[in-house]
Amino acid sequence: MSRWTNNSLHDARDAALAELALVLPLLLLLLLGMLDFGKAFNEWMNSTHLANEGARLAAVNYCPNPGSDGSGNLTCDWSSIGCGSSDANVCLAQYIDNQASSELKNGRPTPSAYSPTQKAAKVCIYYPNGAATKVGDPVTVYVQVTYRWLNYVARRTSLASTVIKGSATMRLESQPYFGTTLSTSPGTCYPGSPAGS
Repeated sequence: MSRWTNNSLHDARDAALAELALVLPLLLLLLLGMLDFGKAFNEWMNSTHLANEGARLAAVNYCPNPGSDGSGNLTCDWSSIGCGSSDANVCLAQYIDNQASSELKNGRPTPSAYSPTQKAAKVCIYYPNGAATKVGDPVTVYVQVTYRWLNYVARRTSLASTVIKGSATMRLESQPYFGTTLSTSPGTCYPGSPAGS
């Protein structure tokens, strides 16, 4: 009788080990997937907050050093942040991008064994009414980044990526500076290259 009990206990342990070997990868994938979804949601929240701050700056025509061109046109000098563009929107988008944190600002320029390279976020400013824009019209800022799902295993598998885009629209409180490109969608962007990799 004791041999029978010993064999059935041994068989039960073997069966439990085999079941664990089958279920453990699925449980790990589920756990890592939930963590990755949380990280993607955090990236979306960060990009939305950054877009909100950017829309507010665009609505009030933020400028670190306003001036005039001598003809009565208001201009903006962005050389203090190292922007050499004559378009105030390019410099404002660069300024907004510089306010980003972590991977939104820097991306992952150097790949590791577990995560591929990824470009930094892209900030775009556009005016739905284009050249006819006046005070009270909307200005939209969006921040987008390409998010790679389960990037720590992406080198071993070809998983999908998703463009995460946070956007905000506000009403202009003053006329944009002279020389500002009042482009419609997709707008004036910084950096000019596509977000992501």
